[in-house]
Amino acid sequence: MQTFEIIPAIDLIDGKCVRLSQGDYSQKTIYNENPLEVALQFEDAGITRLHLVDLDGAKKGEVVNLNVLEKIASQTKLIIDFGGGIKTNETVQQIFNAGAAMATIGSLAVKNKQLFYEWVSTYGANRFLLGADVKNEMIAIGGWLETTGISVYDFMKENIEQKVTTIFCTDIAKDGLLQGPSIELYKKIIEKIKGIRLIASGGVSNINDVVALKEIGCSGVIIGKAIYEGRVTIDELRSTIDD
Repeated sequence: MQTFEIIPAIDLIDGKCVRLSQGDYSQKTIYNENPLEVALQFEDAGITRLHLVDLDGAKKGEVVNLNVLEKIASQTKLIIDFGGGIKTNETVQQIFNAGAAMATIGSLAVKNKQLFYEWVSTYGANRFLLGADVKNEMIAIGGWLETTGISVYDFMKENIEQKVTTIFCTDIAKDGLLQGPSIELYKKIIEKIKGIRLIASGGVSNINDVVALKEIGCSGVIIGKAIYEGRVTIDELRSTIDD
């Protein structure tokens, strides 16, 4: 039985811990000037994972906040997946050298899947966390600005054939709004895609949402805003892991 993983998110702009609403850079809230401080709080509370997103890097197309990754990786024992601006072989190597356990890949797995599959074959599928951003069951890329004609189910099946089984899925309509996650979408994915380890992302507003995601068979949940806004406490989260 796989453990249900609680994965707090730290989103980075200018080296600070921020959150956006629905991926909109103009709707930015700064929660802490010091991401290491936030990461240490998670670790002290018994959390073992961290989803670290370089929003500057995602916008620029190359990693910008590598120093923050290095700092958190060297001063905590958290298992970090890092994403945002990973486009080249050099960048993948850089973030692994800086201490990331996994590289988080999104748009690149759509735009240049051959390169992504090469990385999977070189480093192993367990070194990658694949992100599927979804709008009306279709994959969206490029910071959610562009919806493709690729169905989320086809995208996931194709990647599972390449041995990428851990995929996190964000319903764009829900992200950063604290209105509850896309339970129905996740149920459909888990029913249709055999062998997937699905991590829910976006929309969590309270601990009941987390429990519901665990009950339908998700392998974990990425939570950002709900923690920073005090809607979910770390103690509550820990109790769902221990149940």
